[in-house]
Amino acid sequence: MSPPAPIHEAVVTPARNPGSTSTLTVAPAVRPVFHFVRGASAHPSEPQTVSYADAPPSIGPFVPGGVGPVGTLPITTLPPPPPPGPVTHPTTQSAPIRVTSSVQMAKLIRKVMPIYPVLARTAGVSGVVHLVGTIGKDGTIHDLQLIGGHPLLTHAAMEAVEQWVFKPTLLNGQPVEVIAPIEVNFTLGR
Repeated sequence: MSPPAPIHEAVVTPARNPGSTSTLTVAPAVRPVFHFVRGASAHPSEPQTVSYADAPPSIGPFVPGGVGPVGTLPITTLPPPPPPGPVTHPTTQSAPIRVTSSVQMAKLIRKVMPIYPVLARTAGVSGVVHLVGTIGKDGTIHDLQLIGGHPLLTHAAMEAVEQWVFKPTLLNGQPVEVIAPIEVNFTLGR
């Protein structure tokens, strides 16, 4: 008596649309499965009936619309993703950072007082001169611009402020350029 032929493939016909059928062939399992049906002849030339009820647990029923028995598909795992790269901080600054007047005035380390213009004093002119300056990485003022103020006071205010020196502003531990508004107040003494 010879053993029965191994089961190599199965043909499944899922019903996708009424009236149309397609045939899918399932690849053989990793190892051939021999199946003896009770009461059936073991001779390979004789027809045999196969029942899923008698099948070993590794061969289950077909998944509806699927291509093979449940549990026979290989499980593949993907390799883990690469670790994230180191975090880098930009070392170059594209544009100066804007800060408020109070923040920048707290960093003032050298303040030159403006000389009150004689003409403005005799005319009784007082007021505030509004400026905007770019403070470099070294704390000195570059590109000082007049925003507003009395014309008799502006020149004296700009000459004094150009000599001011600030503590450098740090961003991520690196000195950066900042743009800050600056106010110079001229008041007449009594």
